[in-house]
Amino acid sequence: MDMPKPTPEHQKLHVFAGAWEGQETTMPSPMGPGGSASGKMRARVDIDGLFVISDYVQEQGGVPTYRGHGVYGFDASTGEHTWYWVDSMGMPSVPSRGRWLGDTLTFESSHPGGKGRYIYRWEGRDKHHFRIENSFDGGTTWVVFMEATYLRKA
Repeated sequence: MDMPKPTPEHQKLHVFAGAWEGQETTMPSPMGPGGSASGKMRARVDIDGLFVISDYVQEQGGVPTYRGHGVYGFDASTGEHTWYWVDSMGMPSVPSRGRWLGDTLTFESSHPGGKGRYIYRWEGRDKHHFRIENSFDGGTTWVVFMEATYLRKA
């Protein structure tokens, strides 16, 4: 059997590869009072070009407050991009599934507390905006949890 090769859909995810830094704003929520933070992510293309693997850290006042690890891929059987995420909150990973529409990649996931929407909007290859929205009524209404803008550093 021949091993799979990266398709153009896999290669679209390669835009994440590199070192990123940005400013983040978290909204007040049951998880905390909200506020400003800085975020750093390092991501690399791996596993024969089929996945992008990322490591993330959020800092407030120079102190790490949150860490995460992501794996981005493509499911050829459904035509959807996938994103698995584990973090310092300790919850099990729930796969998010998404699609590109122009310069925007939007993932959605369901979890016991509701639904999450994760929106990456690219401005070229060196800048992207990220937004997390949550729904607690099955997806009828959404509230912004976090917004950020990241710049490529390497």
